[in-house]
This record gives sequence, structure tokens and C-alpha cells, in this order.
Amino acid sequence: MKITYIQHSGFMVEFRECALIFDFYKGTLPSIRQDKKIYVFASHNHQDHFQEKIFNWQEIYPQIQYILSDDIQAEPAGNRVFIGPEKDLELEHIRIKTLRSTDEGVAFFVSVREGTGGQAVNIYHAGDLNWWHWEEEGPAYNREMEKNFKQALSPIEGAHIDAAFIPVDPRLENAYYWGIDWFMRHTDTALVYPMHLWRRYQVIDKLMEQPETKDYRDRIARLEKEDEGACHSGNDMIECENVRI
Repeated sequence: MKITYIQHSGFMVEFRECALIFDFYKGTLPSIRQDKKIYVFASHNHQDHFQEKIFNWQEIYPQIQYILSDDIQAEPAGNRVFIGPEKDLELEHIRIKTLRSTDEGVAFFVSVREGTGGQAVNIYHAGDLNWWHWEEEGPAYNREMEKNFKQALSPIEGAHIDAAFIPVDPRLENAYYWGIDWFMRHTDTALVYPMHLWRRYQVIDKLMEQPETKDYRDRIARLEKEDEGACHSGNDMIECENVRI
């Protein structure tokens, strides 16, 4: 599979027969063959995760399917599915499990299978499911947030994940890495992409030097700019050329 970072929490994961686009709100949409099935995910209604302009893509791509958190206010349509937390959904190429966010909406655990007999590829996109720790909210709030975060992820604890997209928000100050650290220690994740960085890419350098990440820092993708290609060769789904991690 080929993974392209778009902006903020927006990524595209491309396979031979289909492409998955997560939480696009601005940036450049990568070129996609018109004969591919395209699955567009929006994890919740915040403007940095969902914009109605994604519906304009159906004028270009006839095989497009939208999977939207049910807190998003949009007109129903035949190619739009609204889904809440802790639900399962099966479509042509993919199987979806949603997790309850610690903010708004859902996180997506997506298994992709192409052809017959092939091994599924597991993708996780957190949306705004994170260990949010705000000092100004006080100890009781932060204890509840920690509990809710761990409980929300319990359905996929220990799961093999080929690529995960996790918030590493610099606004959390010293707690910026707590969510990704817990996630990497409680799942079998081959490659993790920090996101929700607010263009402060230096936080990835900090993450690479954080003592707690030493056991898995070779599995952290280093992003430096928007619209940046990267490649993960799990299951050899697609050749990777002119891209880098």
C-alpha cells in the first residue's frame, strides 16, 4: 500500500483496487485512477476533520463511498453511510469497526482485503480519539480522560495493525506523547504516523528523542511537510516508488 500525508489528520492509503481517504479538510487531493473504488472517511464534525467540499469529489470519481460519523450534519445520499461508535460495517473491499472517541465522533479500524485468499491489511485512524490531558482541567477530569481513552481502545488491544494514524498534539505540552506511547505498547503496530500536529513538525523530532519511544521509534514515520508521500510495504500490496518515510 502507498500512504500519502495530506494535511493535519488527513491521509490517503492506496491499494491496487481501492483508496481510503481519512479526515480531509484542506490540502491537495492525490491523483487517483477513476476506476478505483474510493472510500472517504470523516471521523467527526470538527472543521479540521470534515468539510463539505469532499462531496464535490463524486463529480470526478463515480465509485466513491462516504463513511461519516453520525454527528456530521449532511444530507443523506445513496453513497453516504452515517455510523456511530462501537459499530461494525462491511463494504465491498473493507470491514470497518468504529471506536468511541474521547472527543467527538469515532475512530476507525479498517481491514482491507483485495482479491481472494489474501491477508487483510489493518489500518487504524484515531480521528480525535486520544489521551487528552489538559492541566487546566484538573486531576478529576484528567483521570476520567485516561480511563475513557484506555477503555475506548480495549476492542483492538493487542491487534496487529499495518499502519496507524495517531494524534501527537503539541498543545498537550509534556503529555503530548502519552496517547501514542500507550497505543504502541498495547498494539502490534508496524508503522505509526503522528498527526494533528498543527504544522509543528518539530514535535516529531522531539518524539524521536523522547526516552519512552526507544522501543518503537524505528516504527514512527517522520513527516516534514504537507502532501508528502510515504510508503509502507506490508503485504506488498503496491509497488512503492519515489516515496520515503
